[in-house]
Amino acid sequence: MVHDLPDPKSSSVTSYVEQMAATVPSQAETAIADTALPYKLLLSCPLGLSPSQVSVDFDESYDRIPHPDTDSENSISEIWDARIQKNASLFNGKKFRYAGCSLPNERNGSTNISLVALHLGLTDYRTYCLSRTFVGTNLNPLWERFLVPSEDDPVRCQHTSSPLGNGAVVETSDKRIVILRRSNNVGEFPGHFVFPGGHPEPEEAGITSHQNGKSLTESELINRKVSEEMFESIIREVVEEIGVPASALSNPLFIGISRRELNVRPAAFFFMSCCLSAEEIQQCYSTAQDGFESTQLHAVTLIELEKLATKMPGCHLGGFALYKLMLEARKET
Repeated sequence: MVHDLPDPKSSSVTSYVEQMAATVPSQAETAIADTALPYKLLLSCPLGLSPSQVSVDFDESYDRIPHPDTDSENSISEIWDARIQKNASLFNGKKFRYAGCSLPNERNGSTNISLVALHLGLTDYRTYCLSRTFVGTNLNPLWERFLVPSEDDPVRCQHTSSPLGNGAVVETSDKRIVILRRSNNVGEFPGHFVFPGGHPEPEEAGITSHQNGKSLTESELINRKVSEEMFESIIREVVEEIGVPASALSNPLFIGISRRELNVRPAAFFFMSCCLSAEEIQQCYSTAQDGFESTQLHAVTLIELEKLATKMPGCHLGGFALYKLMLEARKET
């Protein structure tokens, strides 16, 4: 279903947005009582980074560390078995696991010209085989038992699957921001508002597993492919989810990583501008390849998005915070 946009000059816009917001439960209000925000900004790049400024260190050492408590580790299979009985169509596949990042002065002897390096491993994502760790750790009802008391985020989350998602803040030619309302059939946060996005895919970078005994040249080549996939994947996701041609989009700028405090789920966010208007994007959405994942597309103003933002999952609310930091930085430059 494609929802028509109201006239931006109409006085009904405010009530239209408030009506949409009222139909979705607010994670910010209900999910975490003892945390000030439902997200944490793990990395902020307010000026936006291009592909040459973002590198990747892809290594097996960034994979999940099994929990030392046998009962906790065994609960992963138990949780999965219960979940698969309810939904036999869960997606099988590998994803990149986020395990932190480093800045130039933290990489001893590095000659890389990038401004930030993402530390990525591999994890399964709702996988029928392997360890089924996403459902069994991040989505475990007792997910907090997998956290380690530490101020160091990678250490804190070393026992969780932590697949890295992505999202794009897409700005239309008439200065609106594209958001989607998720289908009620999706596994996480059905009916919530999100930015277009999904995940970078290891298989798109030619990766199905870690390769032992790699030479330095081979490792650098793999890192380069994974880094390219970070940017190529978000273009692919936007094209598939809202239906616009890739030629209508600007090159994506990496603006940071936010983590949902509920289930400690990380996501990389990008900014992209589109040469199409909100009305033209609505027309494209009717033929979107992945339109089944959402039921409505909305192109809203910044003020309208502020009213809808608390109806987003925490990682996307964090993505909105990263976008606002980008806008502030642009004002100062």
